[in-house]
Amino acid sequence: MKAQFNATSIELAAGDITLETTDAIVNAANEHLAGGAGVDEAIHRAGGPAIMAECRKIGGCPTGQAVITTGGWLAARYVIHTVGPIYQGGAKGEAGLLSSAYTNSLTLTATKGLQSIAFPAISCGIYGYPVHEAAHLALAACIEFARKNNGIKLIRHVLFDQRTFNIFEQEFKKLV
Repeated sequence: MKAQFNATSIELAAGDITLETTDAIVNAANEHLAGGAGVDEAIHRAGGPAIMAECRKIGGCPTGQAVITTGGWLAARYVIHTVGPIYQGGAKGEAGLLSSAYTNSLTLTATKGLQSIAFPAISCGIYGYPVHEAAHLALAACIEFARKNNGIKLIRHVLFDQRTFNIFEQEFKKLV
């Protein structure tokens, strides 16, 4: 499924984000940029040691913010590392932090002059964010960004499993 907002196409895809050929892929990182499980582990394994070397130089990234490194051995030239919130029931500012993780990743993409980006479902794995709510926040943040900015041509959400894809698709239909 996809929709157009100004010059930006936003689309959903099922698959492995490490295989994406977009200019940048987004890593659902931890605050220490120290590698971890899930998407983070897959990106570091597929991209090789150059990514971790740059993460060590950067040192860390606060929740809701984003930093950029090489893509190493990945097809994507860059990895944007963003830290989503750990879900604690929803009353501790998690929604704002998750929206900021997407918006700051998009801002960094545009600032670097990149044309395309692929996102995983940030915070939906071990950080425990409810997928329906996370999908709505993610897609709303991307749509709002696309309506206000023209630099990015493609924003793709790459969902690893069919259940997550289906939930993102339901939320996307509500927003468009």
